[in-house]
Amino acid sequence: MNLFLFFLLVVQMHSVTPVIHTLQYFHTASSQVPNFPEFVSVGYVDGVEISYYDSNIRKAESKQDWMNKITAEEPKYWQRQTEISVRNEIIYKHDLEVLKKRFNQTGGVHIVQRMYGCEWNDETDEVRGWHQQGYDGEDFISLDMKTWTFTAAKPQAFPTKLKWDQEQFRLDYTKHYYTEECPSYLKKYVKNGKKVLMRTELPEVFLLQKTPSSPVTCMATGFYPDLADLFWRKDGEQIFEDVEHGELLPNHDGTFQMSVELKVEVTAEVEGKYECVFQLSGVKEDLVTKLERRSILSNASHEDNWSVALAATAAVVAVAAVLAAIIIVMVRRHRNRQVAFQPNTQRSTETERTLSHRKT
Repeated sequence: MNLFLFFLLVVQMHSVTPVIHTLQYFHTASSQVPNFPEFVSVGYVDGVEISYYDSNIRKAESKQDWMNKITAEEPKYWQRQTEISVRNEIIYKHDLEVLKKRFNQTGGVHIVQRMYGCEWNDETDEVRGWHQQGYDGEDFISLDMKTWTFTAAKPQAFPTKLKWDQEQFRLDYTKHYYTEECPSYLKKYVKNGKKVLMRTELPEVFLLQKTPSSPVTCMATGFYPDLADLFWRKDGEQIFEDVEHGELLPNHDGTFQMSVELKVEVTAEVEGKYECVFQLSGVKEDLVTKLERRSILSNASHEDNWSVALAATAAVVAVAAVLAAIIIVMVRRHRNRQVAFQPNTQRSTETERTLSHRKT
């Protein structure tokens, strides 16, 4: 399985228009993964990490200063988050053992993941939710928002489907969560973090080439939000042949980076004909970088500059590769996502969303 790709898809799973905001959570329970917590819960708003808990620290933590504004309205917000996560940790460990038995497994590395959340269009006020659960990097079960029934992706998931489909009170709460609670909290988070979430930052753009015969990579780094496009043009027209797009990656400071390769021999004849174009949502003017030999950073002639330009990329790839070992989810674009969440009629706030997890 391509764990790194799964993680990248998770980070990229973001609205395709500026007016759509997302609230999403990722839960991961693992066994025998060296140097990693057995349970991890991470929350995101518009692709920005807002909360974190793992079984080592055993405390829910805010990852953004503006997230602490919620305590003005709910003083015990983070205490409740911690209590929920501690209980979820127990439930997920139980689920992991159940699934290992269903798949006739004993030792080795095994991972249970859950991805869920909601999105809100701040112009139309339309909301939608999604829920998917995976096991060992493959789809296991999900909830269909139209029918409010679960779909088993594996034969081993049928006992879970039958059990959950019969829990009507939980399904009723699920509907309430996705139409009321989740979007309500999303709106609060967006309001509190508006200065950060609604900001616009332009990137630095580099032209990189390892050797004179290697493809030319155009890398844009340091931009926000991630609603951006990067492509090559020739003689003013966008080209697709001999072009390969890289993944969207997060930087440590909350900004993003992306790249696009062009297979071309950089000669005097082609200089000026090609240009790399960066477009950012909300910014009218394109950021254009012409392909010229003097502008290319390469191992051969600019080792120091090349190292500096790729330092952020190397760091991000290393971190992402590590996180991917515990965050493996099968993610689809928002428009194709299935929905769900698990209810608990004794709890009414979105912050208790993690406790709605049910034993498999």
